[in-house]
Amino acid sequence: MDDMLGRRIRIARGELPADVVLRNANVVNVCSGEIYLADVALADGYVVGVGQPGSGYQGNVVRDLEGRWLVPGLMDGHMHIESTMLTLPEFARIVVPRGVTTVMLDPHEYANVLGIEGIRYVLTSGRDLPLSCYVLLSSCVPASAFESPYHPLSAQDLQPLVQEKNVLGLAEMMNMPGVLQCDEQVLEKIAMICEKGLVVDGHAPGLRGRDLCAYATAGVMSDHECTTVEEARERIRLGMWLMIREGSAARNLDALLPLVKELHPPRVFFVTDDRDPLDLMTRGHIDSMVRRAIELGLEPVEAIRLATYNTAQYFRLYDRGAIAPGFIADLVVLDNLQRFEVESVYKAGELVAQQGRLVQELTPLDTPLDEVNTIRIGALAESSFQLPGKPGEVAVIGIEPDQIVTQHIKLDAPLRDGLIVADPERDLLKLAVIERHHATGRVGLGLVQGFGLKQGALGSSVAHDAHNLVIAGTNDRDMFAAAKALEAMGGGFVFVVDGEIRAAVPLPLGGLVSPLPASKLVAQLRALDEVAAAYGCVPEHPCMTLSFLSLSVIPSLKLTDQGLIDVETFSVLPLQR
Repeated sequence: MDDMLGRRIRIARGELPADVVLRNANVVNVCSGEIYLADVALADGYVVGVGQPGSGYQGNVVRDLEGRWLVPGLMDGHMHIESTMLTLPEFARIVVPRGVTTVMLDPHEYANVLGIEGIRYVLTSGRDLPLSCYVLLSSCVPASAFESPYHPLSAQDLQPLVQEKNVLGLAEMMNMPGVLQCDEQVLEKIAMICEKGLVVDGHAPGLRGRDLCAYATAGVMSDHECTTVEEARERIRLGMWLMIREGSAARNLDALLPLVKELHPPRVFFVTDDRDPLDLMTRGHIDSMVRRAIELGLEPVEAIRLATYNTAQYFRLYDRGAIAPGFIADLVVLDNLQRFEVESVYKAGELVAQQGRLVQELTPLDTPLDEVNTIRIGALAESSFQLPGKPGEVAVIGIEPDQIVTQHIKLDAPLRDGLIVADPERDLLKLAVIERHHATGRVGLGLVQGFGLKQGALGSSVAHDAHNLVIAGTNDRDMFAAAKALEAMGGGFVFVVDGEIRAAVPLPLGGLVSPLPASKLVAQLRALDEVAAAYGCVPEHPCMTLSFLSLSVIPSLKLTDQGLIDVETFSVLPLQR
């Protein structure tokens, strides 16, 4: 018999003292749906015993929780660390004290700018943290044939990583047309993962009926793109898992929770997908979803189950997500259950956070990305932003508030001397996407409505998912200046007026992430948001909004370096007919 297992069995029977005993805990049992007072015994990082107070468990360390609530550690079922703009150690420093102990990462932002080494970088940087960092292999690099990444990743490229310890499956399969049309490369990726008994995450905005059946038949198991109860109900009926997303730009919890309250389905869990550091520092992470669900009338036990046990079950982590013998002792102590106020956090049985802070500070990440500038735009000039046009209608990308979907609008073209120009009076900005991996000089041009900007240009090297430069502006001069500024600082966000940089947020790690502490990064972001707002910018998080305007798999109209993309027909669309 394994010596450690035998020891845990003897501790569970009360024959040996436990490593830690948490007495008088109000245990939130996500398996039975109950809350009751109990003593909890921990050994070797596991829960080994749960008994009535006074049941006799002794421990080397004994702590009386005095009726505080004890819940499983929270889990985020789908997120992109790059969207936080933080290194994984800095991210852990913020979210672990909030009760988050496990995250499922899709590193397809790093994968788009660095290839397979981007995925390896995330696997490496997630080690030795008080946070379990699992990875889902990026399925769509690029997201579609209309985007230009650093290097497309095939099934053969991904295959060596399938055996990695912390790899759980294939990340969001965004290439719905590829699945439905039986694209050989797409199906090869899915088959490779299914053969290993791992999960295949989905990404299917608007997909319904027979096409949704085909998508599920292919082996895709989940979806985080639902925005309506009708979409969510159909997925649950077809046996798919519903990931309820609450990001910074896309917020779906309020809309979808009524279905949970109606059906109480077992195949539902919480994800954040994309949250920026401003949001993390103020609203929080998965803990904020639990709080909001309770505010909206969901029973606390069920709200916590959606953030713990259900997530673990989907990813086949059968020893996580509950407080019961044989489960990993990732535990959160709450001062207040309704408001999910965290008092302390245990990771594998060890106290790692208390009163909003980690018990031990983390070592900053030593990264090989520090000296690598991934912004290569080649020979670019102000004339690169000129867009010839003619009288008549022009296709315009319409921003939807708090969503990453866009409208396909047709408006009279704003013309000057035979060129299509911005028209701030009609809230029409010029939009440019510049290839930045191989210095091809390729630029896609279009128009966008919904920013409200009256002057200047906003530029970003964060542009899902290929992360080419994306710039929205009122004039070509400022747009060109923004592109050159992004090149000089190795990526990030920049706001330019009259050719001068008014605010900047450097993100030199892959053009996606800052090496700074979150507090300093947030100060930079707030300063940029304030400057943009002073010039009329409407979105609360303009850089996040800008970053999704080139994602060619989210309806309805997007722009890439290859041109304007009609996502409904999955084709390149001329700006004018």
